[in-house]
Amino acid sequence: MATLEIESNLEKVRLRITRACERAGRNPAGVILVAVTKNVTAEYIETAFKLGIRHFGENRVQEARHKIPLLGPLQPEPVWHMIGHLQSNKVKTALEIFDVIQSVDSLALANIINKKATGKIPVLLEINIAGEPAKYGFSPEEIVPAFEQISQLPNLDIKGLMTVAPAVSNPEDARPIFRRLKLMADAFHLEHISMGMSDDFEVAVEEGATMVRIGRAIFGERS
Repeated sequence: MATLEIESNLEKVRLRITRACERAGRNPAGVILVAVTKNVTAEYIETAFKLGIRHFGENRVQEARHKIPLLGPLQPEPVWHMIGHLQSNKVKTALEIFDVIQSVDSLALANIINKKATGKIPVLLEINIAGEPAKYGFSPEEIVPAFEQISQLPNLDIKGLMTVAPAVSNPEDARPIFRRLKLMADAFHLEHISMGMSDDFEVAVEEGATMVRIGRAIFGERS
């Protein structure tokens, strides 16, 4: 993929976010675009950075660990989000390379992060709203007691909630999922709602997403 293609894709994504905000009566400045860089080279990440992207999301600790150092001293420093399932044995490494962990999906993981962190780490709690067996996350029924317990952990700063909507052919079918996450985040008075990916981010923005995690629509299909 050429630089011009990434630039063109980014322009389209930003325009779609702006139009979704207009439909919802929102300010586009209230939506953070997190570029998902799984299987994306350091060179293309640097291209996106030069085009104004400041937030990047990685799914795997091992890949991020090898890739982030290749990017050199980008200024201003980008914000790195862990957005994939975080295994307990990778927590220490994750804390060294990520600024935000979006995928706190269990009390056990929260406790391990709290134990291994040397200071407060911003986190989002992942909710499996649709109850999909193949996906991680708290069930909607678990989130209230889980939130109460995690909010007591001194090294975790709960910034918001995150979800991965079911894969649907019509983005409108994901709307009830996004609406429910927004209601949950509002009930906890949380700043961030991370929802919406390449196939459904416009609906997510209309329903109140403050972060959208977009990979394919920016960087194209990846292996």
